[in-house]
Amino acid sequence: MFGHDICLVSALLAAAGAVLPALLLLVVSRLLWELRWSITRDRTCKLPLPQGSMGWPLVGETFHWLFQGSSFHISRREKHGNVFKTHLLGKPLIRVTGPENIRKILLGEHTLVCTQWPQSTRIILGPNTLVNSVGGLHKRKRKILAKVFSRGALEAYLTRLQDVVKTEIAKWCSEAGSMDVYTAAKSLTFRIAVRVLLGLRLEEQQITSLSKTFEQLMNNLFSLPIDTPISGLRKGIRAREILHSAMEKIIEEKLKKQQSSDYCDAFDYMLSSAKEDDYELTMQELKETAVELIFAAHSTTASASTSLILQLLRHPDVSERARAELESEGLIGDVHGYCRSRCHGNVISEESDAAEKSTCEGRSSMNKTPCFEAGDKEEGHRSRTHVPYLSLEKLSQLSYLDCVVKEVLRFLPPVSGGYRTVLQTFELNGYQIPKGWSVMYSIRDTHETAEAYQNPDLFDPDRFCADRNESKTDRFSYVPFGGGVRRCIGRELALIVLKTLAVELLATVDCTLATKTYPRMQTVPIVHPVNGLHVFFNYRTHGVERNRRESTHI
Repeated sequence: MFGHDICLVSALLAAAGAVLPALLLLVVSRLLWELRWSITRDRTCKLPLPQGSMGWPLVGETFHWLFQGSSFHISRREKHGNVFKTHLLGKPLIRVTGPENIRKILLGEHTLVCTQWPQSTRIILGPNTLVNSVGGLHKRKRKILAKVFSRGALEAYLTRLQDVVKTEIAKWCSEAGSMDVYTAAKSLTFRIAVRVLLGLRLEEQQITSLSKTFEQLMNNLFSLPIDTPISGLRKGIRAREILHSAMEKIIEEKLKKQQSSDYCDAFDYMLSSAKEDDYELTMQELKETAVELIFAAHSTTASASTSLILQLLRHPDVSERARAELESEGLIGDVHGYCRSRCHGNVISEESDAAEKSTCEGRSSMNKTPCFEAGDKEEGHRSRTHVPYLSLEKLSQLSYLDCVVKEVLRFLPPVSGGYRTVLQTFELNGYQIPKGWSVMYSIRDTHETAEAYQNPDLFDPDRFCADRNESKTDRFSYVPFGGGVRRCIGRELALIVLKTLAVELLATVDCTLATKTYPRMQTVPIVHPVNGLHVFFNYRTHGVERNRRESTHI
């Protein structure tokens, strides 16, 4: 017995002897890591570095950030305040919250700070993109792309955009089961980018293949800048090369064809703008711009679209009020009103016809609510509702819907913040922000904590109505699209997509939550529902009482 105890003690001592040096090494390495960054402070400035932790050597707090999501920033903000330091994605980073702090950063572009996406993002997207350009190059590219998002261009896009939305909604409604909204929204925004912005008419197989490749690129945009055969960075680079190869072939074919007189896409406007500026875009620039246009129109707008549907489901009173506004503006009518609006406008697109056909065929085969085309009648005189073609002027008249969309972007901004590199040391909240460090200004945290908002944790579209307009007290309390010279150039297009989707859904579709509870929202790398937002979509009908599933619905 005594001998057994001695053996046990010896084993424990041996284990401790092996573990203690490893633990000591970890502690020492972490202390040296903290010291390594503390000595990078600007010694000409008497202010201290912000509080916070630099995490573990090399990886910093990257894995904490990836797995904890929004709670990572909330816990550190509560502990250290609105300005704190950390280490993410291979770079020392200072995270900043609050309208006044954000104002200094956004208005300090080119003097205090310059744009700085994570290294992996810069490598994957390429040096010729708008998001990665600085100084004169950024100014020239923004000038060229400004025409792409001008009012005239947006008006030209709108009909085709609405057709794509109709077509995708038809697919959602033809499904026998529920749809994962985030997946469906990504398909919608990818098709908008390809069909509306790039003006490409691709086979379904091509779209599916490109969409999967683009998804791989997006999934690896924010990764450690380590290029190994199995790293996220390498996966992102491979996806980029596949996309560039496909885009080069498509662009060459497009440039050979004569521009259509009845429709100009983003490429047409961009080439025209560059020509006016006496600048010839290279094929590399065209490929990178094509991918960037998809990038700009895809994930963030899909995220916002998902959040829009989620909030309309959560707040049926908001849905009914928005629907009443549509009715008062003549945007809710039966199938005959829809056909008249199409024919009088002399616009009957292939997308709309495809939407009608796919819905009817899909529903017939799946025993769902039947589809009635123009002139169809049945007992009870049931007919599907349709929306006439929209215009920018008509969308601008939907004041309450505008408030709803603004509140969705305040409550669940798709992007959590923006990155900058410090050009010269400056002061913020009593701390030094040293030259060479990265700064990330937090959009989400600012929306949640800004004093301008009454009860910011509540979803309340009325806060943006004319009599309240809470954000008017400080324009930097509402920054879903960033601000300053780096403000999102495609913001108006994003708003048009969201409003068009909302109009089509509210006017023509009943949406029903397919699960007992709403999903939790993940915020990294962009806002999206954990395990998806599953919803049943059914076309609304006039003249008969509809049987509804016993669940929350729009």
